[in-house]
Parts: sequence; C-alpha cells; structure tokens
Amino acid sequence: MNITILGAGAWGTALAIALSAKHAVTLWARDPEQAVALDRSRFNTRYLPEVGLPESVRVSGNLQRALEVAALALVATPTAGLRDTLRALRRAGWELPVLWVCKGFERSSARLPHEIAAEELGEIRCGALSGPSFALEVAQGRPTALTLASRDAKFARATALELHQSLLRVYFSTDLTGVEIGGAAKNVMAIATGICDGLGLGFNARAALITRGLAEITRLGVALGGRRETFMGLAGAGDLILTCTGNLSRNRQVGLLLAQGHQINNILPTLGHVAEGVYSAQEIQRIADARSIDMPINRAVYDVLYSGLGPQEAVQSLLGRDPKEEVQSP
Repeated sequence: MNITILGAGAWGTALAIALSAKHAVTLWARDPEQAVALDRSRFNTRYLPEVGLPESVRVSGNLQRALEVAALALVATPTAGLRDTLRALRRAGWELPVLWVCKGFERSSARLPHEIAAEELGEIRCGALSGPSFALEVAQGRPTALTLASRDAKFARATALELHQSLLRVYFSTDLTGVEIGGAAKNVMAIATGICDGLGLGFNARAALITRGLAEITRLGVALGGRRETFMGLAGAGDLILTCTGNLSRNRQVGLLLAQGHQINNILPTLGHVAEGVYSAQEIQRIADARSIDMPINRAVYDVLYSGLGPQEAVQSLLGRDPKEEVQSP
C-alpha cells in the first residue's frame, strides 16, 4: 500500500520508519525547510534523532505531491493541528481513507478527533490508530500492539490487516469513541501519576491511582458512548499503564516537574513536544461538570494546572474523600 504520513514529528517519523518495512511510505513535513533537511540527512534531529529514516521513505514538503500516489493518509500531528491538516486534505481534493494518531480533545470545543473529521471531511472512511506506544520504541522496531478503530467495521478490519506486522501488531475495533477517549484521558492520569511519583508516595499509591484512574476513564467513556470492554484493552488499560509508568511519557514528566514545584508555564517550553494531558484535563473537566460525571483525579489535575492548587494539596483532597463501593454499576 502507498501511505502518506502527514506530520514529521516524533510519531510521524517513527511510523514512517516502521511502516516502510512493508509499504511505500511518503513523509510530509509542513515546513519545507525541515523536509529538505530530513531528506538530506535522513535523521529527524529535532524530534527523533536516535533512528534514521530508511532510504525507501520519500520525504516531501509539498502536500499535493506527497499525496499523488497514496491510498491512505495517516495524520500524525498533535490534536491542535488535526483540523487544519484535514482542511488541507480537503483543499487538495482528497477522497480516500484517513487515519489519525493524535490523542486528545480539541481545545475550546472539546471535540474528539473523529468529530473533527466528520466536520471537515464528511463521509470519508476514517479512523484512529491508538494504543500503548512510545514513538522511539516503534522506530527502534521493538514489539508494539495498537488498535485501529473505525465505525466502518469492514474498513477497520481490512486496514488493520494491511498495517499489521510481526513487530507492529494491529488489532481492530468499531468503538471509535471509546478508543479515542481512552487515548485522551490517560494523559491526564499520567500527569497525576507523575505528581504521585514526584512526591515520593510509593508504588502502592501509584497502583491505586492507576486503577482508580481507569475507573474514572471508563465512567467518562461509557457516558459519552464508548463500550466498557474497550477500556480493558490496548487503548484503555494498556495505554494508561504505559503512559503512567514509562519514563518516555511527556505527560508523566509534567507531573514529576509539578511535584518539584515548577510552574506549568515554565514546564511546557522545556518538553520539546506536546503534552496533550495539559489541555485534555481542561476539556474533560468541562464535560464532567456538564454531565455530572464523578472524576476526582481529573479534577485534582485540573486544579493544579489551572486553579493554583499545590500538588500536595491535590493529593490531600483525593485522600480525604469518603470511601465508596469499588465497582459500581453503570
């Protein structure tokens, strides 16, 4: 299959490397100068300097040329860049399938990626590729399992089979909403876990936080139309565990730095990449408030990020909650 990956950040570069083992891949960079530099050096020195691009990967800074022979467009921008990229696809006359790998809610609108796609692309076949995956490990060829979700069951199954490789296993699902919510909300829980670890609260506390975080994500997901079982899978529990415990997690790093007393406005410029949980916490809290969904961990993170609550005080607010039945009926 001819695949064009839109976005030459860490994820776009990693997927170009991984998918080129089986497919003809073009990597499009929005900045033409970046495209030229990447094509010449074969290394993404800014976002993924550790692994070089195979010579078979075509690099382009021209969107129209990048799409010339593609049968699938894979958008690898942050959530904030998804709408503009989809609009660019539409202007280019694109009518073939689209996947995206961003995980988050659109700022100010609280739209999930599939809702953005519906607004910008209409009835084009589309879906999300999500799951527990650090870009560096994918680029290095380490075993990874992902979920491809689309409301079009035939498209989800066929495309998953096309992308599936021994070291990049791709499962399929029709629960697009659930998969996207799992990918977005786990980033907030990773910030919470970073705070927990940064304050030295121990492994018991971390395990409890991740487990209760999963319950919180599931409540949100089911309320918004996701299926409960999705949150026990790769895009739910799998992605949550990885992001909350892995040292490559940007969102966990945000939590660690918050626990050390750094301010969020000083943290973000040092990351070099987008930490989606910072923005998702705000949008999720708006949804939770509007729908009366109990999300105490998200509330605590939101208050640390946006209301001036100290990390230690946020922990105390969670520890001071009254006990309740652990597993509640939907």
